Amino acid sequence: MKAYAAYFRIRFTAGLQYRAAALAGVVTQFAWGFLSILLFAAFYRTDPASFPMGFSQLASYLWLRQAFLALFASWIFDGEIFSLIQSGSLAYELVRPLDVYAFWYVKNLALRLSRAVLRSFPILTVAALLPAPYGLSLPAGWDSFGLFLSSAVLSFLLVTAYCMLIYIATVYTLSPLGVRMVAVAVTDLLTGGIIPLPFFPDNVLAVLRFTPFAAMQDLPFRLYSGHVAAGEAAPALALQAFWLMALVVLGRAWLNRGLRKATIQGG
Repeated sequence: MKAYAAYFRIRFTAGLQYRAAALAGVVTQFAWGFLSILLFAAFYRTDPASFPMGFSQLASYLWLRQAFLALFASWIFDGEIFSLIQSGSLAYELVRPLDVYAFWYVKNLALRLSRAVLRSFPILTVAALLPAPYGLSLPAGWDSFGLFLSSAVLSFLLVTAYCMLIYIATVYTLSPLGVRMVAVAVTDLLTGGIIPLPFFPDNVLAVLRFTPFAAMQDLPFRLYSGHVAAGEAAPALALQAFWLMALVVLGRAWLNRGLRKATIQGG
């Protein structure tokens, strides 16, 4: 455990060095956040009562999504892992006295968290200073804020476990392009990365809410704004925990099977 903690600190500290990239990311995320809010504002002007979320709740949802993009986005990967699989350097991972799945998992946690630390605070600060209803509102209550934090941690771990499946698929296919493109496109839509899930048709949402996709980022944002009541949170958090354990167990089994049959490319 000490080895994984030490490697997490090393990767996290290294990720904090890329301040110029973080600044560019903050500017991009601000622009995307403003465009998204203005787009929805145009629709809300027609009949605000017909939408499943209040506009202030929606604005908070969108700003939280931008602030914590690095934690919850399904398209953020560590290119080094793909490279070592394709180049044959996977052999070096196999001779380390460490569990490969845990090693890659910790590496991805550090990568995402370091990026989020650099980007989230500027976005949250500016969004909180914007006039209502376009800015980030205060949480619905202390209970909602506590549930948001708990759900956000589970979502962070769950998204990382899901992305581990993409790395593992590359062990079998050797090229990440096809699997990565399909997985990212589907996941970005079904997690609320394009359209918040409450805007989906009711029959689709009734099924989607039981999948791991709904637990990856949509739930913590709606808990924050009170769109999901505190009394409804316990089953949703339990479902998050279930999917986290399921994806970790699936990923470990799939990786162990692949490593037993892996053909090292590149020599």
